[in-house]
Amino acid sequence: MKGKKPFIHPYIPNSIPEVKAAILKEVGIGDVDELYSDIPEELRFNGKLNIPEPLRSEYELKRHMDNILAKNKTCEENLNFLGAGCWQHYVPAICDEINSRAEFLTAYAGEPYEDHGRFQALFEYESMMAELVDMDVVNVPTYDWGQAASTSLRMASRITGRKEVVIARTINPDRLLIIKNYLKPDIDVVMVDYDRVTGQIDLEDLKRKLTTKTAAVYFENPSYLGFIESGGDKISEMAHEKGALVVTGVDPISLGALAPPSHYGADIVCGDIQPFGIHMNYGGGHGGFIATRDEERFVMEYPSRLFGITTTEVEGEWGFGDVAYERTSFAQREEGKEFVGTAAALWGITAGVYLALMGPQGMVDIGKVILQKSMYAAKKLSEIKGVKAPALNSPHFKEFVVDFNATGMTVEKINRALLEKGIFGGKDLSKEFPEFGQSALYCITEMHTKRDIDTLAYALNEIITG
Repeated sequence: MKGKKPFIHPYIPNSIPEVKAAILKEVGIGDVDELYSDIPEELRFNGKLNIPEPLRSEYELKRHMDNILAKNKTCEENLNFLGAGCWQHYVPAICDEINSRAEFLTAYAGEPYEDHGRFQALFEYESMMAELVDMDVVNVPTYDWGQAASTSLRMASRITGRKEVVIARTINPDRLLIIKNYLKPDIDVVMVDYDRVTGQIDLEDLKRKLTTKTAAVYFENPSYLGFIESGGDKISEMAHEKGALVVTGVDPISLGALAPPSHYGADIVCGDIQPFGIHMNYGGGHGGFIATRDEERFVMEYPSRLFGITTTEVEGEWGFGDVAYERTSFAQREEGKEFVGTAAALWGITAGVYLALMGPQGMVDIGKVILQKSMYAAKKLSEIKGVKAPALNSPHFKEFVVDFNATGMTVEKINRALLEKGIFGGKDLSKEFPEFGQSALYCITEMHTKRDIDTLAYALNEIITG
């Protein structure tokens, strides 16, 4: 490193030699190399990295990035029927307007003495989410549904003192990987089978898998495959008889049309707030929620922040702040039950704006619209020779499995042909659920018109029948 011409980074002020020298003097060293003195020389790379030369102007950088991004095929330019955990819902303009304001635009949840507005916005979000899921307590968002489900199961383990969880096989496979990674090595995961005709949890298999070691039963409703789990009451009853808790994952936009999990026995409810005014992003744009009853055994096991409301010294004035802050990983640090961050706090504010805009009746309306449109789509696709939709004989919400086995074509080939027509077909399930053969998961939201669905049906019919 010594003797080289210093590189002044256009976006990092501290790379200026004079500034760097002042920093080195302050920490008491003469050269940056001294920071790496503990690393043996043979482990250091002293050659030239094979990376492009720096783009020194903002224009060059923007042009470079625009050229890369132009290769993407987006859902704005194509008709999209992909879902599977990241859904194309309409984002009201006010959601972007509010979450881009300077007083909110940060991933951090804020500090008690300076962020009362942000605290109130998150409290309002928590209150509206609690009303939607019909629970008492909702947290500041976790990173995503995967973390929310994982934390919920760890909470259940701490509450019950047990080290085993039972999970329905119809879970989102990516989410299952997160859960397994988060629970290991001290909590075992036991999978329960499902009925191949309906998709419903196999209650006999559940009965066999439930033991006095079971901390919780986890299932999703609607499921990853889109069907509605109709046996929620029975599942909860069976779990509670063994002293286990019930954790249910839910797509919250369904709750204007479907009963919340708390009504069929769920002790902990979790899910993703991405449908609530948050744009689709590759790896971003997600926020997980956890909801429980207002009982100390639940509240004290939340590792994340909870905001509450209280009176102040000024009559008629309210204050907003942390509830039981001492239980969080922020307070306990290395002694904490588990680690959480506040990176999704901005999405909580965004979801709060969406819920306030929609109101209770708006949530009912959008739930009904999605139900009706997805039913129409399944009916239209089932009219195509060799296509069965839905593949599972159960009511569905927003998503459903389409069986292409009788067409003699692979989903990969069908989707490639659809893309040539400007359509994103459903997610190929042949690897995640090989028992379905050539099947795909299709998603219908409030954004799809009758014309969109008819366009899909016409294109599929043309591809399959020639």
